[in-house]
Amino acid sequence: MAEPAVSPQSDRDLASIAEARALARRAKQAWLELAEFDQTRIDAIVDAMAAAATAQAESFARLAVEETTYGVVEDKIQKNLFSSQKVYNFIRAMKTVGVVARDNDRRVVEIAEPFGVVAAVVPSTNPTSTAIYKILIALKARCAIVLSPHPSAVRCITRVAEVMEEAARRAGAPAGSINWMSTVTLEGTQELMKHRDVAVILATGGMGLVRAAYSAGKPAYGVGPGNAPAFIERTANVKKAVHDIIAGKTFDNGVLCSSENSVVVDEPVAAETRSEFQAQGGYFMNKAEMDALARMLVTPQRLPNPALVGKSAVAIAEKCGISVPSDTRVLLAPLEGVGRDYPLSIEKLCPVLSYYVVKDWREGCERCKQILRYGGMGHTMSIHSQNDQVILEFGLKKPAFRIVVNTPTTHGSVGLSTGLDPAMTLGCGGYGGNITSDNISPRHLLNIKRLAYEVSPVVSRWDRPGARGGNGQVQTAPRLPSAPPKPPPPAGISAEALSRRIDQFLAARGYQGQTRSQTAGPTAGQAGSQTAAPAPNQGPLDFVCEDDVRQAIQSGRKIVVSERAIVTPAARDLGEQHRVFTIAPWRG
Repeated sequence: MAEPAVSPQSDRDLASIAEARALARRAKQAWLELAEFDQTRIDAIVDAMAAAATAQAESFARLAVEETTYGVVEDKIQKNLFSSQKVYNFIRAMKTVGVVARDNDRRVVEIAEPFGVVAAVVPSTNPTSTAIYKILIALKARCAIVLSPHPSAVRCITRVAEVMEEAARRAGAPAGSINWMSTVTLEGTQELMKHRDVAVILATGGMGLVRAAYSAGKPAYGVGPGNAPAFIERTANVKKAVHDIIAGKTFDNGVLCSSENSVVVDEPVAAETRSEFQAQGGYFMNKAEMDALARMLVTPQRLPNPALVGKSAVAIAEKCGISVPSDTRVLLAPLEGVGRDYPLSIEKLCPVLSYYVVKDWREGCERCKQILRYGGMGHTMSIHSQNDQVILEFGLKKPAFRIVVNTPTTHGSVGLSTGLDPAMTLGCGGYGGNITSDNISPRHLLNIKRLAYEVSPVVSRWDRPGARGGNGQVQTAPRLPSAPPKPPPPAGISAEALSRRIDQFLAARGYQGQTRSQTAGPTAGQAGSQTAAPAPNQGPLDFVCEDDVRQAIQSGRKIVVSERAIVTPAARDLGEQHRVFTIAPWRG
């Protein structure tokens, strides 16, 4: 019987699976060596890789655009430098080897341990910058890495890996520290993520890929779609807000998952905002134009058409038969709602913005929630406002973990224009089905061991005197450290003695004001004692003790004190509790 023919795709899948297994094993051997490196050796490797990537930032960018057809060379250069310089400068001083923290009060010592082999899935939208970033943070954490490139970006990602691997080897990294798949299929990538020698997955891509990463049975950091809204509140600097939104949306033609996808405008500034968009290169489409664009841009699966991803606004308009000015930078689609009935409300990955007008910030808040729920939960949004209370309300109520203020979402979310940790992988937390809401750094590729010294001695039931052991004999309790003795209570003096001392102190300094000894009757311990609180016609007291206050409370009187009065702490606490003090005007 003839054997069934094996399709070329099946051969390719088998080759990809075999390659994934071999690279995972190779990386595991390299990791065993890397784990023994000290901080100096690791930092030297990271320094060399960052320098090598920086020198090739432009060539990487050109190769990425040439291979994928996505984005803009100049912007990809900036993204490559962001990874090789800003991310590098952020992690450079980070301690990732040995003792990384000490808490002397709790007597806990923290020791960094590398996670293991990292399976890193790299997207086609930001291929070279993401590869640079993931290689740097993995090696900084003493983790070997295996890259699985997107099939449409294999050449440019491979080039990044080759350059950085060569630099790492020259700086002393063991062979196999940086690995990359050359035959890439879905089956091969899944095999890599599930391989027993892989310890953690670092996945950036579509929702299907992220789900596959989380179902691989390994710890995973996965990031999916963004669909970020930008809200322009009535107190915003409208000119700057529009500039920021266009800058973010046109950066690399909108291929970052954190780029703006919708604009939500407060009604009092709606007319000004529309005019400003038009002045800065925005084109507002009519319904027929929006329908034409939706048919071309949005697939039946509610995903952006790869043929339009990362293209300019003018190129997209031309392909959709829409006539726009040659200087058009973004296409704007005024919509009434969010969801399946409004195709252009999805994440678009190109310079197209859905556009909404709301009556106030509360309605804007709800609209932004709707947008985030339609494919951007937990990711990013922006607010443009000068009202700190409204800004805080957005921070408290929005289901996004990066809410950037008065800056583009694209640049702010990754830490380029904000103080957030610089990163190309952005966690979406529980809202987005991710394990973390952080910007991912080498810290997320470390496990922390803790030395914990005893701070509270343990006494078991066998340590009690008279307890019998298993042989029936009475156990002798070991001597355990005893608690430090309590300090003796401070010795007190009677109110009368304290009064006499105060009188003597004041008299010695020539003070002639009325004191307790001049105004009070017999003391509390004497028969027939009178209240120390003055009658309404008495002058203010210059000294009050606790007994004075108690008697005033019992008789329902107020105690009038001068501004210079000396009041004992106990008297003050009791008097303030029952509000018995009245302060007389200062007499000079």
